[in-house]
Amino acid sequence: MIRGRLYLTGWMLLLSLPTIAAANVANLPRTQDGINIDGLLDDLAWQDAVQIDLDKETRPGENIPARVATVAYLVEDGEYLYVAFDASDPDPTAIRAYLRDRDSAWNDDFVGIVLDSYGDERRAFEFFANPLGVQMDLTNDDINHNEDASWDAIWDSAGRINDSGYVVEMQIPLNQLRFPEVDGKQTWGIDLLRFYPREHRYRLSNNAQDRNVNCYLCQFEKFQGLEGVEPGRDLEVVPTLTASQSHTTDDPGVEPLQSGGSDVDAGVSVRWGVTQDTTLNLAINPDFSQVEADVAQLDVNNRFALFFPEKRPFFLEGADYFSTPMRAVFTRAVADPSVGLKVTGKRGNHTYGLFAAEDEVTNLIFPGAFGSDSETLTQSNTSVVGRYSLGFGQSSSIGGLFTGRKGDAYHNYLGGLDARWKISDQHNVRLQYLRSSTEYPDDVADEFEQPLGSFDGSAMQLNYNYSSRDWFGYLRYGDRSADFRADSGFIPQVDVEQKVAGLGRTWHGEEDDWYTQIHLNGDWDIAHDDDGRMLEREVDVDLSVSGPMQSHFRISVSTRDVLFDDVLYHENDVSLFGEFQPRGGLKLGIRASLGDQVDFDNNRLGDELRVRPFVNWNVNRHLLARYQANFVTLDTEDGASIFDAAVHDVRLTWQFSVRSFLRLTTQFQDVERNPDVYIDTVDARSRDVGRQLLYSYKLNPQTVFFIGYSDALVDEDRLDGLTTTDRTWFMKIGYAWTP
Repeated sequence: MIRGRLYLTGWMLLLSLPTIAAANVANLPRTQDGINIDGLLDDLAWQDAVQIDLDKETRPGENIPARVATVAYLVEDGEYLYVAFDASDPDPTAIRAYLRDRDSAWNDDFVGIVLDSYGDERRAFEFFANPLGVQMDLTNDDINHNEDASWDAIWDSAGRINDSGYVVEMQIPLNQLRFPEVDGKQTWGIDLLRFYPREHRYRLSNNAQDRNVNCYLCQFEKFQGLEGVEPGRDLEVVPTLTASQSHTTDDPGVEPLQSGGSDVDAGVSVRWGVTQDTTLNLAINPDFSQVEADVAQLDVNNRFALFFPEKRPFFLEGADYFSTPMRAVFTRAVADPSVGLKVTGKRGNHTYGLFAAEDEVTNLIFPGAFGSDSETLTQSNTSVVGRYSLGFGQSSSIGGLFTGRKGDAYHNYLGGLDARWKISDQHNVRLQYLRSSTEYPDDVADEFEQPLGSFDGSAMQLNYNYSSRDWFGYLRYGDRSADFRADSGFIPQVDVEQKVAGLGRTWHGEEDDWYTQIHLNGDWDIAHDDDGRMLEREVDVDLSVSGPMQSHFRISVSTRDVLFDDVLYHENDVSLFGEFQPRGGLKLGIRASLGDQVDFDNNRLGDELRVRPFVNWNVNRHLLARYQANFVTLDTEDGASIFDAAVHDVRLTWQFSVRSFLRLTTQFQDVERNPDVYIDTVDARSRDVGRQLLYSYKLNPQTVFFIGYSDALVDEDRLDGLTTTDRTWFMKIGYAWTP
């Protein structure tokens, strides 16, 4: 609990401010006084601010009076937008707030602002902070209904808990935003939000939300201000220094670890607002490696490549500019670039993006109807992606995409068109058509049974969606030919034509009901290959309920026919999901499924049990423990064990402050197989362990210091226990210089 005369003085001053309650247009005033971002409303400049009540509960209540009082204050000085929230709480001891790394306080109490800075109801910037000032920022693409937390701005925030609730202050540099250059005042849309997690997760706002309207930004209150302010043409230069020392062996248990030597690299990244509409990102000899370990996934009895999300800052900046209905752009396909260039921008209804990179290696996925293979070629390639979109009407758009990768005796070019048509507040249609041309080196084509020479393919996706307050439905049609390749994207299955139809109903709970929402939906899908063979036919029914302790439970029942190795297998299964938060800082959940599953290694039907528990526990304000696992057992139909596998991912984080933490990550995979029931020779048991210790200090998203240690160990039949295969020390320093 933080108290002080300064807070009380500021609170007394603000009592005299005028209140605007849900006016159609609010005026954003300008101040000449400075504001110290410290979580205390004692600066005189706040007397100039416009005051807005967050007086509506939009979830789970439907535009009912807010159950707690929240007042927001907005003012600008020509260089910064200042936002403050005075969040009252009848029991301040129940406030859920923990020290965390940025972009990770979503289960806490928090407040924030959403800015539609172009006023066109298509794209917005979001800034949130918890009561301790932990920052979260996102972009919101309302055309594709996608919030992207990978975007990071450099801004300031502070929060304090007090006797009556908490206060959060924000200072948002205008040069971190994009907005049009206009004569006179800007007109922006705003949504001021408070999330109040107790028995339920209450969402409070200054704007009502019509659940019969399937757009978000179109329901914002407008405000005018920022007269004479020019969009940011900022320059940000980030030199980086990375160093690592590694030891590895190619033959564990036979050859000892050998030093890979020390590697020290310097690089630089530049972010430049070239005009009010266009931002350029340049990276020369950058450190494009990610620092933190991916979440462990169990790669047993899988046919297709596993998906891992992008985490590298250069590619995360403006990632939503390249989003299309199909995942035709996946920047992790660019593995080890020596230089990268990106240009993104928006002018009126025109949105555009281009990036190019020189990659030192070439990662390939060879997709098919029944599975995918992958390979890494030790040859460089040049990768280029271009995207353009033209908005029209209300939240409708038409766009084009081009991707290209060119290397020695290798190329993959892809191009096509896409469109989104918002027919009404409930109906919309999305369409994409792509065409590709590909050629692999002859030895690679022979090894992975790919066509020799250059070959072409195409893909199409057509989606219809209906969404209203109580009903929703969808139709999907997709077709990807056998020779279609998206090497700059992530599409691991081709040679498939799929049709999907779904319908659902939602019931909304009232104030006295034990539930907040109930969803019931079902869908049917069928898929064929290019020869007309049925690959899969499935019927699925889901029932989900949200209720007390922020709980969510779902049961799904499925029946399907699956073709594999020219045999049509029939599978039935039931799956369960449940999560709840019995108290602040503790979230428990589990996914489980039981039913039939094809044993792809041995071409037969088996009985599978899969259990995936997870725990997120804030032991105290500083210590966070995370655990997630995946347990899978597969037996033959007569009860003989085929394999028993498990993967564990344990992370312990001590958060010293909002800027620094120490994290220990341990990942353990254990697979026991029964060699007697396998067609091919397999190890009876294999174990893999990966460990990482990481210290992180972030003054802001670009001014960072990391130092860490990681190693990997394996245990197979021929080894006597766990044997170390890799050991690495690493360090990274980055500094954001803004001249």
